[in-house]
Amino acid sequence: MTRLDRLPSNERAHLLALPCPDYDETALVKGPGLNERKVALISTAGLQRRNDRPFGVGADDYRIIGSDTPPSEIVMSHISTNYDRTGYQQDINVVFPLQRLKELAKAGEIGSVAQYHYSFMGATDPTAMEKRARELARIMKAEGVNAVLLVPV
Repeated sequence: MTRLDRLPSNERAHLLALPCPDYDETALVKGPGLNERKVALISTAGLQRRNDRPFGVGADDYRIIGSDTPPSEIVMSHISTNYDRTGYQQDINVVFPLQRLKELAKAGEIGSVAQYHYSFMGATDPTAMEKRARELARIMKAEGVNAVLLVPV
């Protein structure tokens, strides 16, 4: 990840001027212990299955990645010039820690791993993704997911 002080001044100014919304309330609720939770991943690394369509510039949608998808079948179409892909190339768990979640479930640290996980394109304005994120929240709730590991990239 690039540090703000290492960016060109115009890019740094742009990022610092981006709005940060205020929320009147929190959506967090109490629930079962972690060892009883069904956990899904949401990454903003622009990941998709090898045979799925890549993300385009400004994409506000997401891709579905099944728990049984081998890491070798997950590819990245993240398009930001400011994104260093080195970590992802060395270990997919840096941006999509599905293997770590499975280990936690096996050890009894979490209840279970959801059948489906999701990736957005992180180089997209977050406000453009809100409608899809709300849609995805309803889908996960219907699937019994009661915890999400957000992996912002």
